[in-house]
Formats: sequence, C-alpha cells, structure tokens
Amino acid sequence: MENIKGKVVVITGASSGIGEATARLLAAHGAKVVLGARRAGRLDALVDQITKSGGEAVYQITDIKQRNDLTKLANFACATFGRLDVFINNAGISHLSRIDEMQVEDWEEMIDVNLKGTLYGIAAALSIFKVQGSGHIINIISTSGIKIVPLQGVYAGTKNAVRTISEALRQESAGKYRITGISPGMVRTEFVDNLKNLEMKDSIIRKMEQMAISPDDIAGAVVYAISQPNNVDVGDIVIRPTVQD
Repeated sequence: MENIKGKVVVITGASSGIGEATARLLAAHGAKVVLGARRAGRLDALVDQITKSGGEAVYQITDIKQRNDLTKLANFACATFGRLDVFINNAGISHLSRIDEMQVEDWEEMIDVNLKGTLYGIAAALSIFKVQGSGHIINIISTSGIKIVPLQGVYAGTKNAVRTISEALRQESAGKYRITGISPGMVRTEFVDNLKNLEMKDSIIRKMEQMAISPDDIAGAVVYAISQPNNVDVGDIVIRPTVQD
C-alpha cells in the first residue's frame, strides 16, 4: 500500500455508494482524495469524517454533465495538492426500460452522464497527465455491458462504450498512463433510485437484499489497481456476487 500513500486521487460520484466507499478506503491508506458530486451536504459530511479520522480530503460540487465542472475538479486537485495522480470516473446513472418504450429522455441522460461525463473526466485528467508525464485513469463500468439482458440495452450500451474507450486509450498510451476498467455486478447502492417502474424497482431491491455485495468490495479493487507498481497496469477487473448469473 506504500504506492497509494500521498497519491492525489479525484473521485466523481463520491457522495454515496462506490464513490464514498472508495474515498474512505483510499484516505485510510494515505491517499489525498478530491471528491466531486452534486450533493454538497453529503460531501461536506464525508470530508469531515475523513479528516477527523486523520485522512486528507477536500470536495468541490461537480455536475459531470458539464465539461467545465470536470476540468475545474481536476484543476482544483492540482491547486490544492500540487498534482493529480489518479482520476476515478465513478459517477453514473441507470434507467431500465424496453427499447420500444422509447424513453428517449432517459437514453439521453444516460449518454450524458455515463458516456459523455466519463469522456469529460478523461479529458480533464489527460490535460494534466500529459504535462506530468504520468497518471492513472480508473473507469467504473458494469457487468451489464458484459452480459446483455432485456431492459438494460441502452444502459449497457453506454457502459460498453466506456469499456471500448478504455481499451483504446490503454493502447494509445503505450505505457505512459495506466488505464483500469472495473465492472461491478450487483452492488448495494442507490442504483434503483431513478427507476420509474415500481414493480421492476421492487424486484431489483429484493434481489439486492438477497445477493448484492458491498460498495467496500469494489473500493478494494480500486485500491488493488492503484497499489500496483508503476510498471504494472491492471486492465480489467470484474467483481460480482458469487451467485450472480
């Protein structure tokens, strides 16, 4: 874990779920975490808890649908701690429906958040990494982009796009930057909060209660990827409940 201590890490979607768990675990291992999300109250409470536990954390309100917000977040990390070592694109949103229901506004939001928001984060990080000559991008993807099932077509499409972009960036980087994709399965998060179909929502909640793993399990994978020696690039990690199809 010595390779984590002192590293400056930006995390989007840091106010809950995987982002929050990752912030806590990285800070506990000595990383300086820079948190971005829209909910100021949650971010303020999280930073307070981390600092009281002896960690280093700051936050900035961030809407990843706004490219300038991601640029500001990355620059804020540099202004506060002098550099940026890792950028974690964690924020995401899910809307599940049949494609022939034509929930076009939901499609657009998932594209704006899951795909364009991730690209904005990549651009913000690379602008700094190119000057530094090094850096690590971690994209939180999903097993939904690995096993395609009904109701998740557009959501899985955005996640598969991120997977493709991650691999292309890894090859283009030619060892200069580290690129990691982490695909969680069913995790106990706020995943279902945006679902409009109440019957579907209740069904997913029941499944989560039966088998979902903790956000801490995904945070552990992030820590593993960052902790590797600088000449080791952890490309893809899939983490899901042992009983998940």
